Amino acid sequence: MERLTIDLVSDVVCPWCYLGKARLELAIAEVQDEVGIDVNWRPYQLNPDIPAEGVDHHKYLAEKLGGEDAVKQAHERLTAFGKEVGINFDFAAIKIGPNTLDAHRLMHWAMMEGREIQDKVATALFKANFEDGRNVGDHAVLLDIAEQSGLDAKVIENLLKSDADKDTVQAEIAAAKDMGVNGVPFFIIDQQYAVSGAQTPDVLANAFREIAAAKAEARKGMN
Repeated sequence: MERLTIDLVSDVVCPWCYLGKARLELAIAEVQDEVGIDVNWRPYQLNPDIPAEGVDHHKYLAEKLGGEDAVKQAHERLTAFGKEVGINFDFAAIKIGPNTLDAHRLMHWAMMEGREIQDKVATALFKANFEDGRNVGDHAVLLDIAEQSGLDAKVIENLLKSDADKDTVQAEIAAAKDMGVNGVPFFIIDQQYAVSGAQTPDVLANAFREIAAAKAEARKGMN
């Protein structure tokens, strides 16, 4: 069985990224007997200029999207898409628009413990923000998620108090932008192929099959 590695560039306050994650999981389930898939979460900040304490989420979003009506339409569309894949978006519950740098640092440290832990942290961050209305810029929330996901809360608490890995995360985000990533979710497959946006499971599954077949063919050609 061919194995593919997906570097998934995303931001934890991006609803399309949460949707993209759920759709990716369905696609992986669809091809699990044909293609092995490893997922690495990579950082991106949609709103890097938000201060550490966060902003009024609804006000910020209305300014960014061009008014209340635009926000309402976007939320209705996303809520419907979310229901299809088991996500219960609760946009009204989100009060604070956070700066996500610390959430990305947490994801970075989680990856050091392995992909499974990183995926648990990613799931918990998305759920906290979009379903529970928790502030994922708040260290107490991040510590709670770290502990739930199997990380050492004391270690994470000390890391969060420091500037550890801020440069690393920001360098990764800059590298993604240099590669041409200007919107998320963005799937980089085997460091060669790119799929942009929260594609439907069938589109992703077909892409995985095609890339795995091409990989197998290239391997044959080398032998």
